[in-house]
Amino acid sequence: MPIITHYLPILDWLGNYRRADLPGDLIAGLIVTIMLVPQGMAYAMLAGLPPQVGLYASVLPLIFYAVFGSSRTLAVGPVAVVSLMTASALADIGGTENQLAGALILALASGLLLLIMGVARLGFLVNFLSHPVISGFTSAAALVIGFSQLKHLLGMEIPRSHLLSDIIGYVIDEAESANIVTVALGAGLVALLLLWRGPLGGLLLGAGVMPALTASITKAGPLAAVILGAGIVWLFGLDQSAGVKIVGAIPAGLPSLQWPGIDMEMARDLLPAAALIALVGFVESVSVAKSLAAKRRQTIDADQELRALGVANIGAAISGGYPVTGGFSRSVVNFTAGANTGLAAIVTALLIAFTLAFLTPLFHFLPKAALAAIIVVAVAKLVDYRSFIRTWRYNGLDGFSQAATFAAVLSLGVELGIMIGAALAIALYLWRTSRPHMAVVGRVGETEHFRNILRHEVKTLPHVLALRVDENLYFANSKFLEEHLFAAVADHRRIEHLVLICSAINFIDASALESLQNTVLALHEAGVTVHLAEVKGPVMDMLEKSDFLSHLGAGEIFLSTHEAIDKLERAGPADA
Repeated sequence: MPIITHYLPILDWLGNYRRADLPGDLIAGLIVTIMLVPQGMAYAMLAGLPPQVGLYASVLPLIFYAVFGSSRTLAVGPVAVVSLMTASALADIGGTENQLAGALILALASGLLLLIMGVARLGFLVNFLSHPVISGFTSAAALVIGFSQLKHLLGMEIPRSHLLSDIIGYVIDEAESANIVTVALGAGLVALLLLWRGPLGGLLLGAGVMPALTASITKAGPLAAVILGAGIVWLFGLDQSAGVKIVGAIPAGLPSLQWPGIDMEMARDLLPAAALIALVGFVESVSVAKSLAAKRRQTIDADQELRALGVANIGAAISGGYPVTGGFSRSVVNFTAGANTGLAAIVTALLIAFTLAFLTPLFHFLPKAALAAIIVVAVAKLVDYRSFIRTWRYNGLDGFSQAATFAAVLSLGVELGIMIGAALAIALYLWRTSRPHMAVVGRVGETEHFRNILRHEVKTLPHVLALRVDENLYFANSKFLEEHLFAAVADHRRIEHLVLICSAINFIDASALESLQNTVLALHEAGVTVHLAEVKGPVMDMLEKSDFLSHLGAGEIFLSTHEAIDKLERAGPADA
């Protein structure tokens, strides 16, 4: 049974469901629905797809994630960054029908990739996108997303582009073509959303409204913008009299379930984008899930999250949606609203299905400017300039990778930008680890502690050099280690023993082992005996499988640095 519940977490929480959890799940499901209905339509518009596609992507994927997901509070569905990446991937595909087909292929391909990665337990791949790279990518993507909505906020026909420079240039050149009524409506709704998200909570609490009710009301800002925007357009006929663009007729009813027809040529073209969407979506999702789980002392299985998100995206593909992942803002709302289990997501899915079945006519007069306002306000907080400052102060190289990713996304587009950022992060890691920190150490007083001679008052022996290597040994740093050891011996001509302290070494690959073995032999010919100290068990197991130990000659393996120095001190130099 534990194995089954591991792969089907719903059996765990449903089998142990408590009646006390039901109110929280119902309330959280309702509140997330209030957010997700307008956001789903808005993000679908951001992806260049009809609004109903965002709602289609908010039914079956939520149910599938509730069944397979290891997080009990993660809210899965359309999100801003993945929507932008979808828009970028579909930019060169002409025609609404082709774009809809492309969206299904992206969802299916990313879902299958995530599922395969989960089955193969490749959750560790998330580590290839460092936090500075993700932060730089997210901030730049948020700017691109915000500026991409200018065409709806200004009522202008701006050619689609994922480059910020193209959008700004066109707006400046064609500023006189802006629709004044649309500008006023969009600006008013942005102001409303900002006030709703900010001062309104304080005003309600000051008026004596209960905190729980206040929290629920402040989360309904997007719904208020939708109702107010649609009401104003309908009341004054702005779509006819002022040319305000509206959503128009949205097909009523639930999406039909069918395996999407696949154009293999289109699938080949979209596969790289699908892989990036899968990776970025997984990083965003698992980061949010782990953060929320930690607050309740729960755990998240990264490999199970891969499988759950894979199934959720396949669900989006067979129900007319587009790629989905766990969203930060909705997940936090789900968490704070009291969600205890995946039932909250199922409640949300059922309410979205009800909306699709019966309420879509209410969105006919919804102005696109309202959806654009929701997007702009939602992504504004994703631009984290403070993170740039903190990262730069802490580590200049990480700050550089963050800034480079930010600039690459803005100048080259989201796909190339994230690839450049990931490549840069890996390159910086290889550069850092190719030049590992190594310290000559000495004894602190009469203790058994040994520290860097450049940082502490320590005692050393003239015929013994104790050198600590603070990095795993692999092909990229094997030559550096070799050169450093030779240089250290050359600088200490009286030494007869070199003690390599391996406390920080967790792994030695074949290239580094070969290099280390050659170094040991060369130093032996120079009259220096090499010893190892504090070798970890897994490393020792690997060394015993090789013939390395036989090449140590008179060299020994010591349990601790203290034991090594104590014995070599008692033995004294050879000419004593």
